[in-house]
Amino acid sequence: MSEQEYTPPTVWEPKESGGKFASINRPVAGPTHDKALSVGKHPFQLYSLATPNGVKASIMLEELLALGHEGAEYDAWLVDIGEGDQFGSGFVEANPNSKIPALMDHTTETPTRVFESGSILLYLAEKFGELLPGEHVARTETMNWLFWQMGSAPFLGGGFGHFYAYAPVKLEYPIDRYTMEAKRQLDVLNRHLADNQYMAGDDYTIADIAIWSWYGQLVLGRLYDAAEFLQVESYEHVMRWAKDIDARPAVQRGRMVNRTFGEPETQLHERHDASDFDTKTQDKIGQN
Repeated sequence: MSEQEYTPPTVWEPKESGGKFASINRPVAGPTHDKALSVGKHPFQLYSLATPNGVKASIMLEELLALGHEGAEYDAWLVDIGEGDQFGSGFVEANPNSKIPALMDHTTETPTRVFESGSILLYLAEKFGELLPGEHVARTETMNWLFWQMGSAPFLGGGFGHFYAYAPVKLEYPIDRYTMEAKRQLDVLNRHLADNQYMAGDDYTIADIAIWSWYGQLVLGRLYDAAEFLQVESYEHVMRWAKDIDARPAVQRGRMVNRTFGEPETQLHERHDASDFDTKTQDKIGQN
């Protein structure tokens, strides 16, 4: 790939782009193969991978269980996006956009599909009456920040993350462009969290789960190996908030679910029972 100036053709045609995930990128939707989704015994079936979007759903379910909602029990099935599992026919039925996570609610007369991570957070919050304020102003503030994350994170992931960490060549213009935006977003959060314990005020909400999964993990050094490059320690209020949320037991469990990378003790490829965290992480699989 050349760094020379590119003149787009009159009509674009797909070609091999190189870089991480290039093998699964394509300009069309729909399934590539027949594969039914597995279904376990619990009310909710989660199909996911422990990406920043994926952990939103598993953290939310673990938080609900920690609050005593037994009806939030779930099976979590691994969707290996590197192998194209998201293009199986069953997954496409659950999410026609072929992106993780996808959730099936089997408590309804006909199973209800829920896709897009923000939609999953909102669906579960409303179903169980948790982590979403009922009072109008507080609820609106929570939704403001939830949708801020949904609109902002593509610049962090598909923009900064892609060009800084995954693109086949390092190009100065896009890296500078998206670094500027990532730092602007961190400054937005830092200024807000200087006066607020959590994103919507004094209470932990789905907005915190959504934003922490991306920006909290970023400043904790877990995304793109970019903490030093972005000078994350300078965002002191974001760091305080990120560490506070990281210490929550439900968050620690949720980020292990469907995780296939990192230290073996942090990887729980599938989750079908609460005891799996103690007995079925990758460091214990060979010991049982």
